Amino acid sequence: MSPQPLPHRLLVAHAAPEAIAPMTRVILAKLGFVIVTQEEFASLGPEIVRRGPEIRIVDERNLADIPEEKGAPVPILVLTGRHGVTGADPRIVGAVRRPAGMHELYRLIQQVLEETPRTTPRVPTHIVARCRRRGVEWKVAILSLSENGCLLRSPEPLLLGTRIELRFALPHSGPLELMAETAYQLVPDTGVIFHATSPDDRAAIGLFVKEALIAL
Repeated sequence: MSPQPLPHRLLVAHAAPEAIAPMTRVILAKLGFVIVTQEEFASLGPEIVRRGPEIRIVDERNLADIPEEKGAPVPILVLTGRHGVTGADPRIVGAVRRPAGMHELYRLIQQVLEETPRTTPRVPTHIVARCRRRGVEWKVAILSLSENGCLLRSPEPLLLGTRIELRFALPHSGPLELMAETAYQLVPDTGVIFHATSPDDRAAIGLFVKEALIAL
């Protein structure tokens, strides 16, 4: 692998190829995020190796093999199972289920690296919502919101890949009831993706996001 040209953003994967979904590396590279193996990273030259990657993508089964680093630690995104991670390791900033798909990884990478993430526009919020699963309902807080999903802070654990019902209200639109699935962790919170959102609900969320961005 040639040291030139240098990728805009360099990430090192400590995971088997099958832990990342097919075509994910190719698509992310087109978006400016190049994922290389440890061996490929070592071949890029001493200057780049000293600088280190911007993120390590680590299978949870390989966490013990990641050495302590001098200076500021490199953020770690963990590839995990349904139960996610505990956040006990301060280097861990997020987690996604294996095999990691492009959308989930891209969303986390954006949240970690970019001051203004380039996913669907989202705004910080503190909206009180109700979460429901298998007849059990509890209160959660929506910490950020976009047309595609939101970031939840929940007192109850949410397994990755879990389908939930989410109910909340927005100004000018009244109550919304959405189906969602937990897709990733941004420790200690949980990101969910909306499913089968109606055009009216999507428009209501889009209007809320636009107005909130204008007010920032």
